[in-house]
Amino acid sequence: MRGLLGRRRQPPPLPLFPGAKRSSAPASLLFVRLRRILPASRLLRLLLLLALLSLVPPAFFHLRLRRFHRMRERKCGWITSPPMVCAHGGDSTNAFPNSMEAFRMALDARVDCVEVDVSRSSDGVLFALHDRDLQKISGNSTAKVGHWSTDEIKALSSRFQLSKSVQNEEVPKAEDALAMIAQSVRQVILDVKVGPPLFEKGLADDVLSLLKRTNCKNCLVWAKSDDLGRDMIKLSEDVMVGYIVMVDKSTGRRTELVRLKGAKVAGVYHPLIHEKVVKVMRRHDKKVFAWTVDDSNSMEKMLYEHVDAIVTSNPSLLQQLMHETRTECMEDGFSFP
Repeated sequence: MRGLLGRRRQPPPLPLFPGAKRSSAPASLLFVRLRRILPASRLLRLLLLLALLSLVPPAFFHLRLRRFHRMRERKCGWITSPPMVCAHGGDSTNAFPNSMEAFRMALDARVDCVEVDVSRSSDGVLFALHDRDLQKISGNSTAKVGHWSTDEIKALSSRFQLSKSVQNEEVPKAEDALAMIAQSVRQVILDVKVGPPLFEKGLADDVLSLLKRTNCKNCLVWAKSDDLGRDMIKLSEDVMVGYIVMVDKSTGRRTELVRLKGAKVAGVYHPLIHEKVVKVMRRHDKKVFAWTVDDSNSMEKMLYEHVDAIVTSNPSLLQQLMHETRTECMEDGFSFP
């Protein structure tokens, strides 16, 4: 008896695979109840609504993912075909525009392209000079290069300096500027200024003569005067010619996007550039050069619009922005071909 009482009852063995708990409201029972409560048509609508709601999260995720890829492509797509960095009058952040020092600084920064303002003196010499710059260094707010002789322009050399390291630098002739920069960059833009007293008369011949003397094969010639562009195209098919797209001051409207038969490049005022403009130009086989882009926000926008070149007075800032954007895109996993 004691032995029997001393034995402890063994608990029943646990099942190896416990059965699932029974649902208090099985799906089939719930469906039957719904059929009793709702008419068949309403039940069908409810089921369709539930099915549609189940698709919303993956569809939303897919749309967000597509939007993310589009934004990344917009931000990083230019990297596979980067625009040329074009120094406007050289690097004029620490040197006077169109001075030999500004051109040297641009070359030291390894820019792809340099834009040179070209004006004709009263005695027919082409200088790397803009009316605006002449007015600054002469102190005459109405001065025009076309009214000044070569000797008068050279006499301004003592005041033609911004950097303290430059002493008595003369206003350079366009020929001297090209001799320095043409072989060191991919592209040279000659922004030819048409002004009094001769305006376009004989100017295309003078520019073509300059290109032949300097053997500038990578020179692009553009001007705000389409007449000069037409004259250049008539004189030589070998010279790359462009035209300017800007806001016409007399009408307040944008000038025509596609014009000047034979021109390969459109220099477009950068606030006018957007996706549709670039598409129109691509469709007509014309390159888009944006000018003059000096702040980082505008530079970033031009990169996103995939222009072919960005003309800027601050090439170092643009180069820095491009480098930082490349780094960010690589960190985000943007794949390069």
